[in-house]
Amino acid sequence: MAAGSARIVRYILFAFFGVMILYFMSSSSIPRPPLPTTDLPSWKSEQEMTPAGAPAGDVQAPPPLSVEKVAEASSAASAPAASAPALTSPKQSNDAPSSPTHPVAETSGERMNATFVTLARNSDLWEIVKSIRQVEDRFNRKFHYDWVFLNDKPFDESFKNVTTSLISGKTHYGEIAKEHWSFPDFIDTDRARKTREDMAQRKIIYGDSISYRHMCRFESGFFFLHPLMQKFEWYWRVEPSIELYCDIDYDTFKYMRDHGKKYSFVLSLYEYVETIPKLWDSVKTFIKEHPEHIAEDNSMQFLSDDNGETYNHCHFWSNFEIGNLNWLRSQAYTDYFNQLDKDGGFFYERWGDAPVHSIAAGLLLKKDEIHFFNDIAYYHVPFTHCPTGDQYRLDHKCHCNPKDNFDWKGYSCTSRFFDMNKIEKPEGYKDQQD
Repeated sequence: MAAGSARIVRYILFAFFGVMILYFMSSSSIPRPPLPTTDLPSWKSEQEMTPAGAPAGDVQAPPPLSVEKVAEASSAASAPAASAPALTSPKQSNDAPSSPTHPVAETSGERMNATFVTLARNSDLWEIVKSIRQVEDRFNRKFHYDWVFLNDKPFDESFKNVTTSLISGKTHYGEIAKEHWSFPDFIDTDRARKTREDMAQRKIIYGDSISYRHMCRFESGFFFLHPLMQKFEWYWRVEPSIELYCDIDYDTFKYMRDHGKKYSFVLSLYEYVETIPKLWDSVKTFIKEHPEHIAEDNSMQFLSDDNGETYNHCHFWSNFEIGNLNWLRSQAYTDYFNQLDKDGGFFYERWGDAPVHSIAAGLLLKKDEIHFFNDIAYYHVPFTHCPTGDQYRLDHKCHCNPKDNFDWKGYSCTSRFFDMNKIEKPEGYKDQQD
């Protein structure tokens, strides 16, 4: 009986001390974090995603433009920068507070009449957002330039909402004209089909693809004619799944303008010979028929080892380009593209927009109008441009491996560009050769 009473007393004591411990814990002075009180940012409205003066929704596919209309558009885009569309900051910024290691998100000063441009499909959404974050974090968070998206089908609301939420400038969405994404009337579709079948058997990359050919033709001759592009003078092409490895602390568009540049690149290489066997024949026809368009002091030395008799297949990799839209809308480039288009090589072979743009730049521009952006560290599968120079990479917070730099490898044409322009190669380039 006494033993039972003792156990009851112990239980009561244990309960008492347990209650006291819980009381002191609940009264502790350790601070607890407050619950967030701000609302989550809402999506931008359809009206905000639409260019000023345009109806809500996608911009419909335009009719083809004539040479006369191209010339008018070129003159309009040449207007002084003061007439450029306002490049505004977003309503809400995702930028962290400024610090000694992060530049202020808003940079004062003149804005160029410029835009990013991306050709993409709705299914590319989660790959293009990676590129957008790279561009915004490394560059556009400081400048807030616009972004134009083009598609051969209407963009869906998910694509527009997600991309708009990530971009600090205004976003514009347009559909490509059917005439710019189809077989032209002068193409023998049966001959084109046999070409695709033959290339598929020979396992030539994209050799059997119709859509790839439409893309190359569109990028070669029509993207700069789209109504959404007409008001701009400068463009920066961005593709899905790219990386930018270093901070870019100056306005690249303004640099191009101030230094008289009209076309630029970061990677160059040799084209697949099997895709362009007759491209140079078409180019030579153009040169013969339009000698007035060939620039003095051009870059033929970059394109040919025998003064133009044959093509050495070097080209600037066009998935990255910063360039002047008025040049692409010029009579010289229009005549050049029309010659190539008429000869049918986009469909009877598999001409890419990279050699088409590169040959045009090499012949129609003076060589000092083409710029190599060594300081824009860039990746597009499978090649990397990582700036040569240890100090530069440290100063600009670069995260690329210099051993991956393609510039000085045997399959790169960048050494040719340096030699042609008598530019001294950067210190350390030999360590990055094969």
